[in-house]
Amino acid sequence: MLANYHTHTVRCKHAKGTEREYIEAAIKEGFKILGFSDHVPQPYPEGFKSGIRMDMSEIEDYTSTLVKLREEYKDRIEILIGYEVEYSDRFIEPLLKEIRKFPLDYLIQGQHFAPNEVDGFYVGAKTDDEERLKAYVDVTIKGMETGLFTYLAHPDLIHYTGNDDIYNRHMSRLVKASKDLDLPLEVNIYGFVDGRHYPCDRFFKLASDMGAKFVIGCDAHAPEILKKPGNVPGLTDFLKRNHVEYGDNIVKIRDCK
Repeated sequence: MLANYHTHTVRCKHAKGTEREYIEAAIKEGFKILGFSDHVPQPYPEGFKSGIRMDMSEIEDYTSTLVKLREEYKDRIEILIGYEVEYSDRFIEPLLKEIRKFPLDYLIQGQHFAPNEVDGFYVGAKTDDEERLKAYVDVTIKGMETGLFTYLAHPDLIHYTGNDDIYNRHMSRLVKASKDLDLPLEVNIYGFVDGRHYPCDRFFKLASDMGAKFVIGCDAHAPEILKKPGNVPGLTDFLKRNHVEYGDNIVKIRDCK
């Protein structure tokens, strides 16, 4: 595993450590590529403030900091500048207009809300409501179909606790879309280390049986999360039993400009 494309900064309000600390940790672990993809700021209505993402006013500092570090470390590691993006019909166009004003290498899709943070629900909350499962899959596929994203982060974030047949019927649509669009699905190291409900066997067995492509994402909210699977207790076993192959973990960067 030579690359990680899923790294956050303190600007998202729930991560710790400096950009330099993340870079040094990645070098120590043997990564050759480190992509920063903090939670993208959103052009939300006046009066609505997200507690899990940077403000629009922080874009310039985010990118200028990484541009300087990219130059400083260019002989030791490749630094990429990106974002983890919530897709929504309501906000995607004004968002793209703003972030494209600054240096930008790639985007990954991380769908935490359906249909969005302002109008919808958090998909990581437990639910046995099939309509919520369907809503998550629908909005996620719509985002995937834009062609903007290099891969889909934590595809199994939806915390559906209901019937397996219902789960598989809807999530198989998501997996099929990933295959049709040649869009890798992420195994999320942070979720595994933190003991969350994802990554889960139910999803990755389905995805591997359907022949999906995979990528490992550290989802580093702290420098110490920048680890390769062999250095994360239990993760290798999870990958083996679900037949997840990832090779050098270097993915094709999709043009988002």
